[in-house]
Amino acid sequence: MSFNITVQPSGRTFTATTDETLLAAGMRQGIGLPYGCKDGACGSCKCKKISGDVTHGKHQEKALSAEEAANGFVLTCCATAHSDVVLESRQVVEEGAFPIKKMPVRVISLEKASHDVMIVKLQLPANDVMKFHAGQYIDFLLRDGDRRSYSMGNAPHTLVAGSPAIELHIRHMPGGKFTDHVFGAMKEKEIQRIEGPQGTFFLREDSDKPLVFLASGTGFAPIKAILEHMQFKGITRPVTLYWGGRRPEDLYLNDWVQAQLANMPNLTYVPVISNALPEDNWAGRTGFVHQAVLQDTPDLSDHQVYACGAPIVVDSARADYTAAGLPADEFYADSFTSAADKA
Repeated sequence: MSFNITVQPSGRTFTATTDETLLAAGMRQGIGLPYGCKDGACGSCKCKKISGDVTHGKHQEKALSAEEAANGFVLTCCATAHSDVVLESRQVVEEGAFPIKKMPVRVISLEKASHDVMIVKLQLPANDVMKFHAGQYIDFLLRDGDRRSYSMGNAPHTLVAGSPAIELHIRHMPGGKFTDHVFGAMKEKEIQRIEGPQGTFFLREDSDKPLVFLASGTGFAPIKAILEHMQFKGITRPVTLYWGGRRPEDLYLNDWVQAQLANMPNLTYVPVISNALPEDNWAGRTGFVHQAVLQDTPDLSDHQVYACGAPIVVDSARADYTAAGLPADEFYADSFTSAADKA
């Protein structure tokens, strides 16, 4: 049995069967609802249900609380319809131009950017280049059926004709099935399979609001791609990048960001360190990176925020920034939920 799903205020409609999630049904029919992890862990797909009946599959309390569910909010990544449904989601995007594909890729380089971050470059098939928005991610398809998700750290225009390559920033999670391989056995010329592009974390270009980019750790990867895209497209909206790490070495491409300041006069960079040691000789900002934003801009009502990184940073920013006046639909996020987080 299938039901009609309507998304307001756009008025777009699609159908969903009782054995597929609202998110999967929308994507299958070219309607891209906002999403992140697709596993009920991050809350990026949360939206208001205006009418209709849905049932939720397994999800985490932090992604959708019992109170939110009682107030009509749903997670489209794990909700199935049992009647016609009307949703309110202002972040609906057309996905048809960028179809999600499975493809083989070849590892062309491995560069250790810090003690626990590897920059991995993957060559895409030259005859079937993946189209994507700067800021989106890909899934590695592991042999046992598991997936591992990583944001692309370069913009689409950087793909070289004949030898297109994407860049990933992979943090080592000791004991992690995939990252142990990346930091141990992975070699150049190795073949992997990926699926992408995924996610709805990319710059909305129909606004002229000042931008706040908030990154923790390797959450910088999609931010880097968006900065490259802005420079390439000549987008001159004021943007302030806050990048946080525990120690200065966690800001593994700090020199790259500093170099962009000369090319992007609209860019301001604020690195923030939370656990500097005396030997680091750190003289910059300290504390929690998301709080540094509020210290500089207590009123965010006229801004647009893009936050990426650890769930605790993204969740804290979402709560504190909306309390500081940021419209809820101007907060775009990609929460880096690990396999352990999803479990």
